[in-house]
Amino acid sequence: MATSRGGRGGGGVAARVLGYLESRKNLTGSACGVVGLGLTLAGVAGGYWPVVVAGLYGAGALIAPPERVAPPPFDPSEELDVLRGDFARLREYLAEVELPEAAGSRRAGLLELYGALLEPGWVAEVLVTEPEAVHALSRAIRRDVPECVDTYNRTRWWNRLTPGGESPERHLERQLDLLFEEAESVTADLREAEARRQQTHTAYLEERGRS
Repeated sequence: MATSRGGRGGGGVAARVLGYLESRKNLTGSACGVVGLGLTLAGVAGGYWPVVVAGLYGAGALIAPPERVAPPPFDPSEELDVLRGDFARLREYLAEVELPEAAGSRRAGLLELYGALLEPGWVAEVLVTEPEAVHALSRAIRRDVPECVDTYNRTRWWNRLTPGGESPERHLERQLDLLFEEAESVTADLREAEARRQQTHTAYLEERGRS
């Protein structure tokens, strides 16, 4: 067992050594060290040539740019796939919840708009290019709508015990109205983004025609 661990450790050390030999720091330092050797051969460094070579190598290693680690690739379309699954669960949840008639009609309109935005196709292709729109839709589906409905159900129970105060139904209706307005704003932003792309392409074609 000890031999196995040692073998793995030795392999790790060898990999780190090989990685450093191939690094920018070592390559830049080595290039500067070669300059130091050149100075030595030219008789400039004299008896201090080891110090000169080592100093130039160290200076080169310090000024070398750091190694760049490539960021992991993320596919924005995968976020929409996950969001579609969450939206399906939201619809199942809302189908089991009893809501007043007015709030029910608002819920239906809101879900219809969400569904249209998330439907696979060219609309979703526009949506995925707008991170703020995806964030707003995700927040509404995963947090805002469930919280509105759940808060309504809990408040309605308390209101039955101690009647009075503002109507929970009215609050729910207003909240769903606000969420619908937000969804309409997201839709309008996507429409404007698509219009900007069209204008940009038109300008590109006009410029290409002039050239």
